[in-house]
Amino acid sequence: MGKARLLVVEDDVDIANMLRIYFTSQNYEVDLAYRGGVALDKTRQNLPNLIVLDIMLPDIDGFEVCRSLRTHTRTSHVPIIFLTQKDERSDKLQGLELGADDYITKPFDIEELKLRVQRAIQRAEQQSLTDPRSGLPAGRLIEEQLRRIIRQGGWTVMDIRLKDFEAFKEAYGFLAGDDVLRFMAMLLNEVLDETGSPNDFIGHPGDDNFVVITTETATLPILQRLKARFDEEIPTHYNFLDRENGYITTTNHDGIPHQHPLMTLSAGAVSASQYEFADIREIIELAAEARRQNR
Repeated sequence: MGKARLLVVEDDVDIANMLRIYFTSQNYEVDLAYRGGVALDKTRQNLPNLIVLDIMLPDIDGFEVCRSLRTHTRTSHVPIIFLTQKDERSDKLQGLELGADDYITKPFDIEELKLRVQRAIQRAEQQSLTDPRSGLPAGRLIEEQLRRIIRQGGWTVMDIRLKDFEAFKEAYGFLAGDDVLRFMAMLLNEVLDETGSPNDFIGHPGDDNFVVITTETATLPILQRLKARFDEEIPTHYNFLDRENGYITTTNHDGIPHQHPLMTLSAGAVSASQYEFADIREIIELAAEARRQNR
């Protein structure tokens, strides 16, 4: 599994850099934001596994950052730990009411903060809330979104898979495979920012499978843009020789070499206007069937 990604939102440069240096030494990927608006942009562009969020910021306060993240579908699941300036019960209650997962008071013990970060990330993974590699919503959160939309209209569920992903992992290893999953999560967010809306949902049920919930009108532009960008950018994950050949070679159990093309996307979609759904499993099955027919 790849490194967990932290976003530290703190306007005190010394504290921010201290946290970056410490958590980097603890095998985390750490990004910094000194303003609340920057934190919102960075979260939408590249979902972190957890946000360490100071309340006092120069533009918008941490409460407003948390409120905005919790009200947008694609960021509502990201764990948040508040950094509070003082041990005031009202600050803690307000943060928890807005959906923060935890809080710690300045000056804080860095080892205690590390344990709280670990616990929040582990809790999200154990409850099947997020995929640890992509940071995207997983099992339960995907099911909740499907239950929410099943009685509504105007939606489309897209089933997306990375073709020849297993062959890529066999040739390049699991770490390279995790890099591709993180790339796919970032790409989906960028494409939905371009052609969708903040209320669109992205899920990662497992390994090479992704789910997008969007509007019926946005479905085709999203698919076209997603496939075009994927085909353009995925070759960078291969070495020069494989890019030039247009395929990779693996060996089966009998020692016989087999050629696999570079990864492409396979996608299918099912919309509210096509059927009357009685169960969320019908949505999942029909979207998967549409993907298989579009191979």
